[in-house]
Formats: sequence, C-alpha cells, structure tokens
Amino acid sequence: MRLPPVVLAGPLAALLAALPMVAGAQQALPAPPPAGGAPLNAPQAEPMRNAPSSFAPLARQLLPAVVNISTTQNAQARANRPDAPDLPQAPPGSPFEEFFRDFFNRNRPNGQDQPQQPQRPRRAQSLGSGFIVDASGIVVTNNHVIDGADEINVILADNTSIRAELLGTDPRTDIAVLRIKTDKPLHAVQFGESDSAQVGDWVLAIGNPFGLGGTVTAGIVSARGRDIRQGLYDDFIQTDAAINRGNSGGPLFNLDGKVVGINTAIYSPTGGSIGIGFAIPSNLARNIVAQLQEGGKVRRGWLGVNIQQVTDEIAESLGLSGGGRGALVARAQEDGPAAKGGIRNGDVVLRFNGQEVREMRNLPRIVADTPVGREVPVVVWRDGREQTLQVTVGELPSEPQQAAATPGPQSRPTELSGLGLRVAPISPEVRERFSLKPEQRGVVIMEVAPGSPAAERELRPGDVIVEVQQERVSTPQEVQQRLEALRRQNRPTALLLIETAQGQRFVPLRLRGERGSPG
Repeated sequence: MRLPPVVLAGPLAALLAALPMVAGAQQALPAPPPAGGAPLNAPQAEPMRNAPSSFAPLARQLLPAVVNISTTQNAQARANRPDAPDLPQAPPGSPFEEFFRDFFNRNRPNGQDQPQQPQRPRRAQSLGSGFIVDASGIVVTNNHVIDGADEINVILADNTSIRAELLGTDPRTDIAVLRIKTDKPLHAVQFGESDSAQVGDWVLAIGNPFGLGGTVTAGIVSARGRDIRQGLYDDFIQTDAAINRGNSGGPLFNLDGKVVGINTAIYSPTGGSIGIGFAIPSNLARNIVAQLQEGGKVRRGWLGVNIQQVTDEIAESLGLSGGGRGALVARAQEDGPAAKGGIRNGDVVLRFNGQEVREMRNLPRIVADTPVGREVPVVVWRDGREQTLQVTVGELPSEPQQAAATPGPQSRPTELSGLGLRVAPISPEVRERFSLKPEQRGVVIMEVAPGSPAAERELRPGDVIVEVQQERVSTPQEVQQRLEALRRQNRPTALLLIETAQGQRFVPLRLRGERGSPG
C-alpha cells in the first residue's frame, strides 16, 4: 500500500465505558404507555452484549506473534556530485522521509550548473507486516511486501532481526510465505473461520504502520465478499479498523485471538486510513499458505471455460426462473475439463460441487479451491431444465488455452429485420477486412443501425455471430430462421453468442417493441 500518512484518533475507550451506563439508563426508564392503552407492538432492538471493556489482555497475547518485515532492493540513484551523501533511509511515509528529502535538495548545488553524474547503486528499503503461523518459523505476509526484494528481514516483537528465506509466493491472491531460523522461542497464532465472521463483529488489526512498530487498532467487520477488482479471486473482508501503509501483510484477529484475515489494501481518496480497509479472508489464505509452505507453489482447480454474468434478460431468454443467477458459459475450451465433462456453450452453472453459484464471480473461487483431479457434480441449466454432470477438475495452466473453430460457407449479405443488423458469411474478403482468425466461423456483422437494439448492446461491424439461442449458425439464412422461430414462439428476446477480438459473450437482443430499427 503506497499511501501518504494520515493520523487518526477516536474516543473508543470513552465509548466503551459509556455503553453500560447507556444500557442501564434505558432499563431504568419505563416505556411510555401507548395511546388508548393498546399494547406496544413496535420491534425492539436487541441489546448489545459482551462488549469488551478493554482489548489489552488480547493484545498482550497476540503482539508477540506479529512481526515487522523489512526488505531491501538494489536501486540506482542519481547524485548531483560524486561526494554527495545518499539520502538517509527513513520509514516510508514517515515525517522524517520528507524532512530528509527537503534538506538534501536545498543543500545540493544547482543541477543546471552541474553536469549529471552517472548513476550509482544504493539500497532501497521498504517496510511491511507479517505474522507467525508455526513456531518452527513460518511467517505469512503479502506478496507485494516482499516482491522484488534482494533481502528480507523479519523483526520480532523484541526487535530481534532475522534474515528470512522466501518459501513461495502467490501473486494472484497477494500472499507470500517466509521461513526464519532462530534459537529464540517463537509465538504462533492460528487461522480462524472467516466464514463465521459477521458484519458488526469486533476485530483487531496489528501491524507496522509507517515503520512505527507493533501497533494495535480496533474496529468491526464492515462488509463481506468485497470485490475490489484486484483479481479473479477477490473476496475481501472490509473493516474500519485503521489500516495504513506498513500494515500490509499483518493479521486481522477476531476476539478469540484467531486470524480471520490478512490486511492487504485500503480505499482512500486522501491517501490515509478513512476506515475502509480490506483483508484476505483466512479461509482463502489457509489453503494457499499450506501449499506454499509445502511445495513453494499453488495448484488451482480449473474448468477451462469463459463465463459471464447472467442478467435478468438472459435468464428470461433461457427460461431460467429466479432472475439473474449462476455463471453463463460463453465458451467451453476444446479438450478442457469442462468440455470433457459435457459442459457446453450456453450452459448456466448453478451449483458446483454442492456449492451454489450465486453470481459469475463466485465460480472461479469455488473451482480454484477444489483439489485438482477430483470428480465433482456440476448442476447446469440447459434446454429449460436442470441437469447434473460429473466433471474432473483440471489444474490451472500458466497460460490460457484457446478454442478453435472451422470456417463456414459463403452467402450474400442479409438484413436482419427488427434488429438493426446487416450480416454476411465469412468470405476471404470479409476475413481480410476485419482481420478475422483463419479458424473463425459464424456470421459477420457488416452494419449496425443507430438506435437499434443491436446498437444498444454495443454490437459493431466485425463482430461475429456464433450462435443464436445456443445453436450454431454458419449463414445469414440460419440466423434468420432461428429469429423467425423465436418470434413464432412469442419470445421477447433472442440470445446471441458474439465473438470479438476480446473474446466471446452472450448478448440478448429484443425481438419486439423495437425502437428506431428498420422494418
């Protein structure tokens, strides 16, 4: 977290001390009788119980297991003169960092009158946090804390500095595992059940903000399942416990002293903590840490599908009740685990290995956590009903695999009445004009009428219609026939599988009530 410092403070102790008085005062005052003597049926708020009077006992227990991470990296610094001293290394974000920079800039000669000197190596330092999960010396932190480091040192609570060995990293989830060796007894903490953490639960964040050393902040779980667009596996716990630069990699504890999250990121327009911090849930981290500790890398489950969100319109076109839910398979890669298990383009994955797929982004996380090689039941929506398939989970490859198709026959351009589209078969001229792949097949969109249903869905010339209502099409006539069949069934939308240079996606197009479309 590369953010400038902001100091926050709050009267938490005063608030906690006042809670029993407030509760007692409410109990001492009788409720006013309702008008007319009728019984009072208004719902009553559940009183808060077990509010901690102090976090001190828990903090004393946990602080020895939390460590500071110091990394150094060889860097090149330009000096204005050969004898100019290097800028002292202050903790990033601290007031001393800005002070030293201003002081040295003021006392160096004017750069316009001095020839530039060649770069010379220096050591760049950065600070973060971590925690011990095994008394043998296993330390967990964020990948971005140690990424690119030439040297990693773990600083214990008693200020003992120990050179650390990097066991493995997982950039996809931003987790790294270190090992330290020492004769000192080490205190370890355990992962808890993050799935049991509820919004409103108390949590403690302990870390090394701005290089100050072990610092404890308290707050609550503000939200669950946050997607902050960091990757496919985003499932962050949001908390208002103060998290600042240097807290990265530190633990988020529940009141049982168990780690329920790894503090990773904050949202802050001002650059400092504004009470919106994010932690990797322990139930995601536990498996990653175990794999990195054992083998130095992570094996993830893989289906080999491209998916998209099921909108209400797509659900309606597929006859799927309950609105948009599940993950729509835009493409099942040839020879991938999904295709081998019978999953097809246009299937909607509703449940995977007994877990409900509420929305598209749930599926990658569920699959990734499934052991490679395990055969699992997959419930899909196909042809208007649920079907259960058995799929053997593969291992996520380092590079995505591509699916192939075959070219189709030729025909003359055709206008699709009511949709605002003019389409044509794939000919050598069309393939060259739109830079289509040699193996591309389907029907090419040549023109899109402004204001038409197709324009509303951002279809463009050069896009290729691969399927209509989950049936392959090779000619404009086949597209017309599928659309006419849907109109005879009084279907309000047609579901098209569209392929562009960015990939495949399903697009629902209105068939009735067209606005501004040619007739």
